[in-house]
This record gives sequence, structure tokens and C-alpha cells, in this order.
Amino acid sequence: MQTVQFDAADRVTATRAGLAGVVAALTVHGLFGDPHATLLVVISTVALVLDAVDGHVARRTDSVTAFGARFDMEVDAFLIAVLSVHVAPHLGWWVLAIGAMRYGYVAAGRLLPWLRRPVPPRHWAKVVAAIQGIVLTVAASRLLPDAVAQVALAAALMLLVESFGNDVWWQWRHRHDPADADPARLAARPVAPAGVITVAAAVVLWFALAPPRVADGLAPGDFARIPVEGLALVGLALALPTRGRRIAAVGLGIVAAVLAVLRALGLGFDLYLDRPFHVLGDWSYLPKGLEVVRNTEGGATAVLLLAGAVALTLGLLTLLPWAALRVTRSAAEHRRGSVRAIVALGSVWVLAAVFGGPAGQVAAAGSAGLVVDTVDQVRADYADRGTFQDEIEADEYAHTPPAQLLAGLRGKDVLVVWVESYGRVALEGSSFAPGIVDVLEQGDRDLTTAGYQSRSAFLTSPTFGAGSWLAHATLQSGLWVDSEQRYAQLLDSDRMSLTDAFGRAGWRTTFTVPANTRDWPEGAAYYGFDQMYDSRNVGYQGPEFGYASMPDQYTLDHFRRTELAGTDRRPVMAEIDLISSHHPWAPLPESVPWSEVGDGSVFEGMPERGEQAVDGDQDPATAQRLYGESIEYTWRTLVSWLVAYPDPDRVLIVAGDHQPHSFVSGDDPGHDVPVTVITQDSEVMHRIADWHWQRGLHPAPDAPVWPMDAIRDRLFRSFGSDGG
Repeated sequence: MQTVQFDAADRVTATRAGLAGVVAALTVHGLFGDPHATLLVVISTVALVLDAVDGHVARRTDSVTAFGARFDMEVDAFLIAVLSVHVAPHLGWWVLAIGAMRYGYVAAGRLLPWLRRPVPPRHWAKVVAAIQGIVLTVAASRLLPDAVAQVALAAALMLLVESFGNDVWWQWRHRHDPADADPARLAARPVAPAGVITVAAAVVLWFALAPPRVADGLAPGDFARIPVEGLALVGLALALPTRGRRIAAVGLGIVAAVLAVLRALGLGFDLYLDRPFHVLGDWSYLPKGLEVVRNTEGGATAVLLLAGAVALTLGLLTLLPWAALRVTRSAAEHRRGSVRAIVALGSVWVLAAVFGGPAGQVAAAGSAGLVVDTVDQVRADYADRGTFQDEIEADEYAHTPPAQLLAGLRGKDVLVVWVESYGRVALEGSSFAPGIVDVLEQGDRDLTTAGYQSRSAFLTSPTFGAGSWLAHATLQSGLWVDSEQRYAQLLDSDRMSLTDAFGRAGWRTTFTVPANTRDWPEGAAYYGFDQMYDSRNVGYQGPEFGYASMPDQYTLDHFRRTELAGTDRRPVMAEIDLISSHHPWAPLPESVPWSEVGDGSVFEGMPERGEQAVDGDQDPATAQRLYGESIEYTWRTLVSWLVAYPDPDRVLIVAGDHQPHSFVSGDDPGHDVPVTVITQDSEVMHRIADWHWQRGLHPAPDAPVWPMDAIRDRLFRSFGSDGG
């Protein structure tokens, strides 16, 4: 039996193995008690640092051995597996795939002999292994927000899949080679003719720099465009020395990859939000969008979507620099042919640009244009910070006592009720509008019989398709909050909101946000509400309905029971979100008698009986019908609540936050949303008479249209001590 002699490097690795054992013990203990996270992170960090030390020692002492390499690899795999077990309960069990990858590969080799063939050493594989340990240790420290840590772990997993996939692909291609063949010699065999690879690289680069206009539909001309950026790259390859050529190629490849990501984001924002993507402020939409997918499609779908997006991004960042390097190297090796090609294509580009018309599409400069547009946009957004700060500070009501601003509402409960995705398209110009209008007209009759009056108009929302919080902030602050940058800036300011004004004037202030699943400290700091109700603290024991964590009927009933019951209380100012009309608009709950709402368990079984959601892009007609039915449900529920629990000292402002997605609202529907004031108090209606809003719940197409940021100041003027 052959004995193994431990050298200095192996002793370092053995120390790492001992540390990994301690990490394993802490992990097991943490599954049943105190995780000792700080100690675990410290020990893991030491083990990771020593991972770099043992290899360095082996090279310096000329003691690199097959045993040492295998020993090092197995310790790495064990530490990664243990860390994944520690992190998975908090960030998702899918993280276990990172730790299981090595052992699954070994197990597969027991069944498939060709997977046991030695592969040629790759430095990149070692880098990927190190990344796994680093990312898992950082995730274990909980220094990063959960969403950021999950993104980092997903990226690490994709890198690991790519690394193992590379080895498996190599082993598959060489599965019939002699068992004693040298892996390094076999790795040198080309897998395809060099010319084919170069052409493929050129095609990849070509389409990255001049992609087809998929939003407008594909046309033959999309495949005949000449990117000026590609011509410039080849020109640089011919003019620069080898080092400069490589730097230029890698730089352009990275830029092309970044631009591809920006194009994809821009397309999505234009399609769903009807506006461009803003580099400075819109990244926060990504985790919010992922949360929407998780709530509507399930956690597995969200993880797969995230993993796919990360893998695609990493793939572009790898593929496009490689393609640029390949093309520039080929151009430098074939200078004469490259000069002829660049002169010919350059001439065609110039002629197409000069003559314009349909032929002008051949002269493509979209990537350069996107760079210029992005730089201009960043400059404009940076300048807007100063502009918006001036608007925040220019508040004519900042020094007016709130009690004076709201004197006309003293003693009344004031409810700002948001109906999710309730846009102008719900009332006119659509297949589902007649059904919604019928519900509103019946609601008018029911409310009139119960002694209510109502006035309606339209507001222009700062957002489209999503981003409800922007609409809420706009109405509350009296400022046009149409971007994440402005939203963050507002929440960090002391600009007086409606909630703040009511609170300082003596009202109890509450927010009901059933879509929220976590604390919202920045919102609490700005709005200053006394109480926030979300999905976690309203006692709901029923099922979810698609995105909606609970039916609107439960939301309204819980608010009544907790905030409006009793007579010995302060008046309440509340913002209430009704989200049953949130995409994907199905399944819908069934209405039940108000006395039976209880803890929500009465709604059990309804999601299974209801109609299921569809992909709006694939089946827009069904999505439109489901949207209309969801708006009908919310309005029936709200009217029923008002009739069942009347109060002469209650005022409602009911508004839509934004239009629905474009596959429901169509092309260029605008940003208008309906708004309605409902009350039994004639004095309230008298004070808003000069608003000239129309009677009833249904504003006609010619109803007044206000910007949403006008509401706050109009309320102050109409209900202040000088109003009326």
C-alpha cells in the first residue's frame, strides 16, 4: 500500500479541513439553536484565506502533488457544502444546489464511467470554486440585504453550473478516447474549424451591436444593418498593436454586453411602464418585480427567472468580449482582406446614411446612440436632483398650522382609498368598460338610496402599469414623483404629506397595505403614520388570491373593526390599498355577507373554484375580461361596505393608481385614472363645488382632468379655515 507523505502545503490544507469541521459543527448546532453566525463567518473567512496559502506553499516548495490537489479540492467542496446548509434555511433551499453540485457530479460518475475521466486543469475552475466560498460566507454574515444576497448566490450558482458543464462537455467529447490519453493534449484539439468559430463570433458581435427591432416586428431589413461600431473595432484592430487591440476588443465587448442588458430593460419598461429605464434610479424595480412574480407565479418561478437573468447577463459578459477578441485577432491576421471588407462595408454604410429613407436603416449606429442617450439621461437625472430638491423646499403650506389647513374636515374620518390598476380604460374605449360602467351606475343608485353623494373626475398619474407607490407619493406630497430617484429623495425629506398634516392636526393616521410582507421604515419615517397594517398583522387566516394576499372585502372589514368601531376615539385619516384588481386579476374571491367575514377562513376553497390567471401577452382577450371583472368586484365590495356601515362623518377619496398593463389598456392609452369623492355630508360637497367635478361614480370622457400632484393643495385650500 502506497503511503502519503504530508508536506507543508498538505498541513495547511489539513488545518483548513479542521476549520471546515468546526464550521460544520456550528451549522448543525445552528439548525437546532443559536447559529453563532459571527464565529462561523470568522472561521470560514480564515479557511478561505488559507485556501490561497496552501497552493502558494506547494508551488514555492516545489511540492505540488496529485494527492495535494485532490485533498485541497475535497476540503473546498466540504466547506462549500456546509456553508450552503447554513445559508439555505434563511435565503432559500435552492442554495443547497451549490453545496450538492460536487457530490452529485461524483455520484453520477459512479453510473457513467466517462465522467471519471480526468479533465485538463483550468484556472477558471479554481476561481469559480473560490467565488462559491466567498459569496456563501458573505451571505452567512447577513451584511447584505436578502435580495442582494440571493442575487449574488444565484450568480455564483450559475458560474458553478457553467464550470461543471464545461468539464462534463469535455468528458463527453472525449469519452471514446484511450483511457491513458493525456488530458492536456486532448484539450488542445479544436472542436470546430477556426473559420467557423470566427464567423460565429462575428455574427454574435454583429447582432449585439445592431440588434433587430423586435418591438416593431422583424423585417428583412433588420438583418442587413451594418453597425458602425463593428467597423470601428476592426479599424482599431488593424491600427493598434496587439496589447491595444486586445484592450479595445475586451472594452467594446463589455460595453456591448452592458448595452444589451440596458436594451432589454428599456424594452420591458417601455412595454409595461410606458417610459424609459433610468440608470440612476430604476434598479430598485428589479427586486420589486421579482417579488411580484413570486407572489403571482410562485417562488420556484421567481428563482428560475432570476437564475436565467443572471446566467444570461454573465453569458453576455463572457461571450461578447470573447467574440470581439476573436474577430479582432482574425482581422489582424488577415489584414488585406480585412481592409477590403471594411472599405466596402464602410462605403455602403456612408451611402445608406446619405441617401436615407428605407436604405438608411442599413447604416446602424444604435449602440453608439444608446451610449450617448444614456450619458445624457444620467446627466439629466443628476441635474433633476437639484431641481426636485428646490420643489420639495418650495411648499407654501409648510408653515401653516395643520389644524388650520384641515378645519373643514374636523371630526371626520378621511379615507384615501386606492383601487389598484383602475385607469381611464376601465370606463371607456374597451371591451370591458360597459360591465364596469354598469356596476358604477348601480353603485350610484345604491349610494344615493343610502344618503351618499359623490363627485368624480380624472387624475393624470405619474406612472403606468406598475409603481403604485409613485402615485401614492405624488397625491400625498403635492409633488410630481415619477421616478424611483424622486421617490427616494422625497422619503428622505421633511416635505409635509397629507398623512403628516392630518396627524399633526389631531387625527389618528393609519396605512393599510395588504401587499406588504416586510417592515417599511423609510415609509414610516416620511409619512409618520401611527399604525401600519400589512399582510402579517391583520389576523387573516384565509387563502391568497393570486397576487392579493387577502380579498378587498377582508381588508375593509378589518379596517372597520380595528379603526372605526366605537365612539370614544379620535377621527381617523387612513390610506387603504384595495389590491384584488392587481395583475394577474385572478382568481377572484366571492363576496360573502359582512357578518361572516370573520378571520377570512370563510374564503377557503374559493381560489380553487375561481378562474385561473392567464399570460396577458399570450391571451390578451381573457386577461382583459379578468381585469374588468376584478374592477367590478372591488367597486361592488366598496359600495356594499359603505351601504352596510354608513357614517355621516366619513369622507372617501377613491382613486386609481395607474392604468393597467398595455396588453389590457392598448397602445397609447394615456396616464389618466378616475377619482371620486364620496360622503354623506353636504358641507363637504359644498366646499368642493368649485372643483366642477361631475356627479356620480362615473366620470364622463369630458370630466375635468387634474395632475395627481394637485390634490394635496386643493384639499388644503378647500378645507382650510378660509375655504368654503
